Amino acid sequence: MSEARTDTEAVELANTAFYDAVERGDFEKVADLWLDDGHGDVSCVHPGWPVLSGRGEVLRSYALIMANTEYIQFFLTDVHVSLAADTAVVTCTENILSGGPAEDGAELGPLVGQLVVATNVFRRTPDGWKVWSHHGSPVLAESDDEEDDEDTV
Repeated sequence: MSEARTDTEAVELANTAFYDAVERGDFEKVADLWLDDGHGDVSCVHPGWPVLSGRGEVLRSYALIMANTEYIQFFLTDVHVSLAADTAVVTCTENILSGGPAEDGAELGPLVGQLVVATNVFRRTPDGWKVWSHHGSPVLAESDDEEDDEDTV
């Protein structure tokens, strides 16, 4: 197996581990998967949020998200890995299913689906591939009016 293919697989595994850790609410694992301050400044953009810079600020955001989300599941599609030396870029679509607090004795709150396109940048370290940057942008749904307009053009 070629080294490039091995690196691609390692990056794919790191990317999957990142989403799995968020799903499980495993803050320690999320923190372990982010690059530490000695290797470069990390950054993160959650959909609708400003740019977060620095490991502390980024990790606080994940702590807040996990503390305030009862349920979250990611179905990743359109995953593509690009490698250049010790840097990897992963683009993917996050098909997110999430739920808030339960109401009126229900086991789980209302579930909401969302599409987000994401770019995750990884750097190779002695401890494996670590997240350097995450940027998520919501995919805006087309309205019926827009689809009708396209049909008439």
